[in-house]
This record gives sequence, structure tokens and C-alpha cells, in this order.
Amino acid sequence: MRALSANLFALLLVCALASVFYVWSALENRLERHKRDFSVPGRGSFHQGPSEDLSAKTFRALLAVPAAQRHNSGARSEGQNLTNTSAFMGTRDYHVNGDDERSAQREGPVKLGSPVDDRIFWSDWLEDLLPVRFTEGYAEVWRNKARASPVVKLEPGCGRISNQLATFSDGTKACVRYGINADQVQGETLTYYLASLLGITNLPPLVLSHIGDSAQWAAVRTRINDLQWSDRAVVSLTEWISNLTGVVTPAPLRQESGGLHPALKWLENKTTAGLLELMQWSDLIVFDYLTANFDRLVSNLFSLQWDPHVMERDTNNLLKTPYGDLVFIDNEAGLVHGFRVLNMWEKYHHSVLSSVCVFRKRTTQRVAELHRRRDSRRRLLELYRDSEPLSQELGFLSDEHAAVLQDRIDRLYKHILHCKGKYSQL
Repeated sequence: MRALSANLFALLLVCALASVFYVWSALENRLERHKRDFSVPGRGSFHQGPSEDLSAKTFRALLAVPAAQRHNSGARSEGQNLTNTSAFMGTRDYHVNGDDERSAQREGPVKLGSPVDDRIFWSDWLEDLLPVRFTEGYAEVWRNKARASPVVKLEPGCGRISNQLATFSDGTKACVRYGINADQVQGETLTYYLASLLGITNLPPLVLSHIGDSAQWAAVRTRINDLQWSDRAVVSLTEWISNLTGVVTPAPLRQESGGLHPALKWLENKTTAGLLELMQWSDLIVFDYLTANFDRLVSNLFSLQWDPHVMERDTNNLLKTPYGDLVFIDNEAGLVHGFRVLNMWEKYHHSVLSSVCVFRKRTTQRVAELHRRRDSRRRLLELYRDSEPLSQELGFLSDEHAAVLQDRIDRLYKHILHCKGKYSQL
């Protein structure tokens, strides 16, 4: 009888914690919409602009696990910033590499043949229509400017109150991530560099900054004190992009569907623009699996047990340009924090990855190389250290988490092989 009572108490405790998580998740989503001045696509724009922040509390705080004591030296190296794009203009047209001809081709029906080549890969003609969103050249220019430009204003507008929308002296803007703890800034930063390593260019440029630097932060010192930010903190700054809209999960990737696979007849009826968006979704799912980012599609999948319509609403931390290019924002749950709470979310990560069996060739080639060479830790560390001057101060993945990353690369590679074998007769 005592054992039965204990089991019942444990079940009630789990249900209570899950309910608290769901309530805070829903609250955060509502706050985000309020703060970013959302309007329905087709009737207005989704603008990442300043507004009143109503609460600093989120489900991430509830899930936070005390960080394991970090190892010293080797695992905590320096870093740099290797991303992509080409002039520092805050309200610039986002589609840097697009042109009118490509945009017209995107909008029309499919005329160039099958969208899938070699059983499980998106066709080359589709790849040719999807230009790099943030080019390496643009990102380098932006990073250099962001490191040198004084910040003249800090205000709400980038999510929680612990994050701020910064205005530089030239009028351009960036989202400043202070984070509930340093792991979130580290996760956001390393996720960005992993995207660069994989050739995924949907993440805005990012740099680190030390807010104790009086030259860059002197004009907002009073605001920093009001926010109770530590002078020793390292924060991340990512380019602020305007004129973005929300993104709903495509039908093949919803729970009730059979997944995104090369035998899907539904693909034949999609426009070119629709196929290009699906191609980016396949990259997103691969990327979020590797980083164990639970704060996007995975959190929606989790919420289905209470909210059967969650997949019909905008996906967390995913936006779209007027040209249809997806922008992966707010990646702080990736790698560090995502790995620490991996046991809680792994079955959902596996479910989402299993829903995709069509991939970009370039991404698959990068994954295969990292699997074959088994050097993801070294290559990510070198890229980070060579690109970000404050990398040593912020630190790097622990040996344990670096091993988790390599293991997820290996698992992803096996999943791609499984898909190739499954659809070998196509």
C-alpha cells in the first residue's frame, strides 16, 4: 500500500511539473507576440521592435539545471565569428543575394523536373534558386562594425527582459542576449558557429561583447545598472532584422502526417516557393537535432498533449522574410542547455528527426565528413577560437558535451543512410 501511495504521489508530481511548464510556455509565446507587434501574414508584418516586456520568467528558468562545474583551460578556448552577409544597414532589404529573376522563378509552379534527386536529396535546380541568406562577407562586415560601434540605447524588444534591443550610434540595431545564465549565451554562440561549420546560413550574424568595456557601453551605463547586469558579463549581439513574419509548421511535418519523404505525392503539387521553404525546414530539423534545441518544433510537439492545434500556429523562434527565406532566431537552448536537459526531450527530438527523409546535399556532405573524421570538437573549437576574440572568456563545450555532439552527428548520419536504403527503389 505504501508503494502504491508513493507511485501515485510521483505521478501527481510529474503531472504538476508538466502543467507548470505548459503554462509558462504559453505565457512566453503570448508575451513574444505582444512584444514584437505581430500581425497576420498577408495583413501586416511581424516586426521585431521595442515594446514593454511583461515578464522575465520563462519555462527555461523552470527547466534550468545547475550547471556542472566547468573544466579549465583546453575546453575553454577563444573564438571568432564566421558567418555570412554584405553591408551594415539595419533596415536593409534582407534578401541579400536574391534577384528579380530568381524571385519570379520562386513564385511560379514547378517546371524544372522532380524536386528530389538521387532518392533522398533536394534537386540541384532547387538549390540554385535558394541563395545564401547571410553571406560570409556580409557577416564579417557586420561583426567588425558591431564590435566597434558605441551602444546609445537599450530597451525591451528581443524577448525576455534579460535580453535587450540595442541601438548603435549609426542607428542600426542588434539583439543583446544577457541570458538567465552564461550557458545560454554560450549555447547561442556555439550554435551559430556550428551552423557555419555545416554551411547553414539562416542565422543572423553574431558577436560577443564585454559590457565592462566602457567605450562601447558608456552611454547606456545607467540602463545597465538598472538591469543589474554584471560588469564582468559577456553578452552576445545578433543583427536585428525587420519585416519578418511568423512560420507555421508544414503539413508533412505535423504529428498526424507521414513525414517529409521522397515518395510523398504532396510534393508534386507544391509551388517552387513551397518546395524552397520545405528544403529549409529539412535543414532546420537536422540542425535542431544536432544541437538538441527543444525550444522550436520540439516544444510544439511536446505541447500537443494539451493543445491539439499548436502545430497550426507559428513555430517558436522561427521567422520568414518577404522572399520566403527562413531565419533561425533565439538559439540559446541549443548545445549547452539542450544537452544538459537532453533526457527530458530526447524522445521528441527523435520523433521530429524521424519525420524527415529528404535532405540538402551540401548539409549531408558536411555531416558525413564530420562523421568520418570524428573531429567535430576540434573543428568547432578552431572556428570559434579563430573567429571570436572573446571565445576564451566565454568558454567552450565540456568534454562530455563535445562527445554528445559527435554522437548526435553519428546518429544523424545513420538516419540519412536509413532513409537512403528505405527509398532505394525510387
